[in-house]
Amino acid sequence: MAERRTMTINMGPQHPSTHGVLRLVLELDGEIIVRCTPHIGYLHTGMEKIAESKRYQQVIPITDRMDYLAPLSNNLAYVLAVEKLLGIEVPPRAQVIRVMLTELTRIGSHLVWLGTHAIDIGAMSVFLYAFREREAILDMYEQVSGARMMSSYFRVGGLFADLPEGFEKTVQSFIDSFPDRLAEYEDLLTHNPIWIGRTRGVGVIKPVEAVDLGLSGPSLRACGVAWDIRKSNPYSGYERFHFEMSRGSHGDVYDRYLCRIFEMRQSVAIVRQTLENLPDGPIVVADPKLIPPPKPRVKQSMEALIHHFLLWSTGFTVPAGEVYQSIESPRGEYGVYLVSDGSNTPYRVHFRAPSFVNLQSLPRMAEGRLVADLVAIIGSIDIVLGEVDR
Repeated sequence: MAERRTMTINMGPQHPSTHGVLRLVLELDGEIIVRCTPHIGYLHTGMEKIAESKRYQQVIPITDRMDYLAPLSNNLAYVLAVEKLLGIEVPPRAQVIRVMLTELTRIGSHLVWLGTHAIDIGAMSVFLYAFREREAILDMYEQVSGARMMSSYFRVGGLFADLPEGFEKTVQSFIDSFPDRLAEYEDLLTHNPIWIGRTRGVGVIKPVEAVDLGLSGPSLRACGVAWDIRKSNPYSGYERFHFEMSRGSHGDVYDRYLCRIFEMRQSVAIVRQTLENLPDGPIVVADPKLIPPPKPRVKQSMEALIHHFLLWSTGFTVPAGEVYQSIESPRGEYGVYLVSDGSNTPYRVHFRAPSFVNLQSLPRMAEGRLVADLVAIIGSIDIVLGEVDR
């Protein structure tokens, strides 16, 4: 009887379809994956320890650079955690603007996922179309913050600034045209026999396995588990907005695709509601310990100048305590654990990164499948290595 032998190879860390510097050690029996072991850490930057040496407002730009496809989602989770420690709630206008921009961020992130996932499998055109719409969202980032990606627009206590003139019209124009664009993507993929052949029944994970592994976001809902933090633990006023939760039934690559397409439609519905219900009023809390004085006053008042200088040189203190705040990021549960010792810098910072946790499911999805399926499976999980390694 012939001896059965397997071969061990590396996929990555420099490989375009691992979506970053991810190394997979594959044990293969011919083209069948016997074992898949992820190796991470090639992008480790020590962001949590860096955050512990910064004042509270200075941590915000660090959060931008973890999941760099959803910077405003990261901003939101962090500022909500600090605000919970402070015991404050931002004004209604700031809450609604936060929801508007994080839902636009969700669309932008899913567009990058869709374009790169499709090009991994061989559908070139979708990449070009998806990035056409993402460009419009980056332009909106630039309008509100001056930066196209690392916007750092949210602040502890509110927002960096109010929406610029004409911004609502820009958003309205985008959400009016986007559903037709989304239909274009579906025309290219949803009923395409090649796409279905490469995705349906591939990378299946059962609901019980998904929950046991801590899977969250679209990858969990594609298994049929109805869990979305925007509904189960609403934050920033999400309880006031009506939307449906995406949900699949097979837990395969195809269902994960359908869930994210559905989510983009629901994000459009939420953004439309924010425009219809955007209140007037302040965009920051009325607390001089947190918020610098208006720039015109700084130029006219010595007290305001001193206040401005102290706030940006020493920051503000936060009552001692610990808190955990989670949000529904485009990839799943993004959580922030903060411990304050009463000083102006956090004592302990930890980020619950969905990309890191979701990556645990890759071996379960891939083992027993073809090597060619691995590319589709990695793309369907939608990881960002900056968030995995931190």
